[in-house]
Amino acid sequence: MRIQLPFCIMSAVLVMMAVHCFGVDRSVSNGIVTVVPDTDDAILANPGMGWQTFHRTAKNDKSLPAWIPSTVHYARWGWGTFEPKPGIIDAEFIAKTLRETRESGQRLAFRVMCHSSSLKEPYLPPWLSNEGGKILYTDYGSSKDLPIPDFDDEATLGKHIDFIKRLGAICDGNPDIDHIDIGSLGWWGEWHLSGQKKVSMPTLENQRRLVDAYRTAFKKTPLIMLIGGGKTLSYAVQNGAGWRADCIGDMGGFGKTWCHMCQGYPVWMREAEIMDAWKTAPVAFESCWDMRKWVDEKWSLRHIFNYMLALHASYLNNKSAPLPPDDACRAEVERFLKRFGYRLELQSISYPAAAKPGSPFTVSMRWRNTGSAPCYRPYRIAYRFGSGETAKVFVGTNTVNRLMPGSVELFSPSFMTNAPDLPFGDSVTVNDTVTIPASLTGGDSMLAIGVVDETNNIPVIRLAIKGRDDGWYPMGTLRIEK
Repeated sequence: MRIQLPFCIMSAVLVMMAVHCFGVDRSVSNGIVTVVPDTDDAILANPGMGWQTFHRTAKNDKSLPAWIPSTVHYARWGWGTFEPKPGIIDAEFIAKTLRETRESGQRLAFRVMCHSSSLKEPYLPPWLSNEGGKILYTDYGSSKDLPIPDFDDEATLGKHIDFIKRLGAICDGNPDIDHIDIGSLGWWGEWHLSGQKKVSMPTLENQRRLVDAYRTAFKKTPLIMLIGGGKTLSYAVQNGAGWRADCIGDMGGFGKTWCHMCQGYPVWMREAEIMDAWKTAPVAFESCWDMRKWVDEKWSLRHIFNYMLALHASYLNNKSAPLPPDDACRAEVERFLKRFGYRLELQSISYPAAAKPGSPFTVSMRWRNTGSAPCYRPYRIAYRFGSGETAKVFVGTNTVNRLMPGSVELFSPSFMTNAPDLPFGDSVTVNDTVTIPASLTGGDSMLAIGVVDETNNIPVIRLAIKGRDDGWYPMGTLRIEK
């Protein structure tokens, strides 16, 4: 004999059967299903954030531990590498680099350099002076008569601006490129000419023209600029760029001698008025020496990592150097990476237990960002009904870039000696309504949630909850009434 259970009882049974499978807690009350997913404590690999490999892909980085995911391959090359012949960009070099990066599951970020401190490794294209470019000569340390471009010369500046334009035509919006590091000017593209006295930086107007060239050429791909740019950095940030800083981890004598973390960043950030730039564009760091030096000097890893999290960093380049070989260091790195960048957690979702084809379907959710930075891309919250080839995906009206992390007071005396743990971001209520497709037939349909790309319905983000299935997170069954 077949027993037909009432719908409310049958739904409750299905809910209870799915709890263990999907790693969530479900309940049904007054026809509303409420789901509380289990949080996931894993290190998450997501686009637009995380650990960077340096001048080698993740597959070729022998120092990258298997437990550290890397989604960004970061590199720096000279102008001459990109444009070995006048007017001809080496598209094959770019394509090969992007292909190798993509095969490692990464995206590329890079900087163009024009001012080299070594005669053995010039960054300028060899044809520049023959094509009317003006070269200046200066010294750096023991290196004498170093050739650098005169960007106050209109012809020279014009050639480089034209190069940036053509580079953007090839690279802007390429899905294999994560961001562009605004370089071109200063030693190693760092926007300074320290350590020499023969030449000066270009005028502020010409510095801004270089920034504008990048802004014009890269309208889709995010831009980041080194912190040493002063007023020009302020101009770049005001126009949408993020910022990056070298030498994180440099604590010197911390209070006894000059160091980047104590006397450098606090001053430069205030001078450039970029204290709140993280709210709209990413922050990146590159280690001073590497983490082995930090351990050898007995500097606090917890303080250094908390410092980066408090400044809302999204990227860290440890120069593809080996990590210190002790378990205590690994524990600190793991703790750091579980908060580093954006970390989006769906805390709960409520939805009707039943719906009719062609009718509105409303969900109410609670989200929070437990990471250190926003997700700067407007990825969209989406809903999948069913599974397999017959699944239907519907994108809602909400994007995850509105989810902000917590914050602490920066650069107070207590912060400078012992940076505190970054609090989680506030819980945010997100309501959404989609229309149940009229083509769905009666019966039970699995509802799953995901965060999809800006241009397609493919899940792109790993959430900080358990139960991931092919990029989607099943929430429970939905009865489609005939």
